[in-house]
Amino acid sequence: MSSRTSTTSTNTLITNIASLVTNDPSLGDGSPLGLIQNAAVVIDGDRIAWTGEKSKAPATDNQVDAGGRAVIPGFVDSHSHLVFAGDRTQEFNARMSGRSYTAGGIRTTVAATRAASDEDLERNLVHYLGEALRQGTTTFETKSGYGLTVEDESRALRIAAAHTDEVTYLGAHIVSPDYADDPAGYVALVTGQMLDACVPHARWIDVFCEKGAFDGDQARAILTAGKAKGLHPRVHANQLSYGPGVQLAVELDAASADHCTHLTDADVDALASGNTVATLLPGAEFSTRAEWPDARRLLDAGVTVALSTDCNPGSSFTSSVPFCIALAVRDMRMTPDEAIWSATAGGAAALRRTDIGRITPGAYADLAFLDAPSHVHLAYRPGVPLVSQVWRRGVPVA
Repeated sequence: MSSRTSTTSTNTLITNIASLVTNDPSLGDGSPLGLIQNAAVVIDGDRIAWTGEKSKAPATDNQVDAGGRAVIPGFVDSHSHLVFAGDRTQEFNARMSGRSYTAGGIRTTVAATRAASDEDLERNLVHYLGEALRQGTTTFETKSGYGLTVEDESRALRIAAAHTDEVTYLGAHIVSPDYADDPAGYVALVTGQMLDACVPHARWIDVFCEKGAFDGDQARAILTAGKAKGLHPRVHANQLSYGPGVQLAVELDAASADHCTHLTDADVDALASGNTVATLLPGAEFSTRAEWPDARRLLDAGVTVALSTDCNPGSSFTSSVPFCIALAVRDMRMTPDEAIWSATAGGAAALRRTDIGRITPGAYADLAFLDAPSHVHLAYRPGVPLVSQVWRRGVPVA
């Protein structure tokens, strides 16, 4: 990729784009992707200033030749768990080998995270953020949930908040091993002292509403307490079984109900009639050989769908949104267009953001260049590292 730069202007023209995904249906082909062929983009500072056909591009002092590549919005990964320590290779190996394994699951990561230093946790976080960035992710959400004490949850969020604005308090990941015989006491801690310590570092509150974690009444109490302190809800909902998580998410106007694997017709209707995004996490099903969410059912009902990695050390240890796009197309019955939209604009909707996930004037200049003429290659060529360059807020970063 060639470039010509000047210090006299902050405007940069990216031209010779084979196909441009804008996610603005008023542009290009009029589809939800707003696809423009033979396109160009003008960046002013950290924002998009203009998009259109390259033959109509305004003059600028700085110019970058995209070399006939496709350009898409940077991926918006709206669900990850990146503040952790330790390794669960043996657990994964046993599961994939059909052997029983009785280690502690999440509790294994909790023990390792508690024992880790702040420096170790941040080093680990930065490593996986860099990994994601190189694969096109320019915005990410990440959660606590592997500390489960007041001190460890608040430090996880403090560390995360130094690297993203999209930080989620997940003290209600599981009942802390310290409260194994007193789940009500742990809910009181999560909604009391722990919440107070975590509020300054978080935007969101989340709960794992599932058998073996927190039931509907507990989840409602936790999310309601968070809302009262100014945190907005997200919900781990209906991953392992049918349950109240999805409808609770819609009732409380949660930004997102995440997983959505086991849904009744009433759950689908609730999502279709509310403002809650259904965030699907195919890396989890791939890594656990679980049943795939039925994205086609949700999309046909008019539900807004996001795609995300669920990057975590236990059940979905991938930071690759392109991999999740390929899984969604192959195994969740999404079209390539639907999958790219869900991994960009859908993720933005799950974070209630309008300044990311699209390439239109006023949005942040977050772009990924593909070594391919079309975004369809993300599913057409699974496993191939197609992202050749990433721009974040108007600056090439990877």
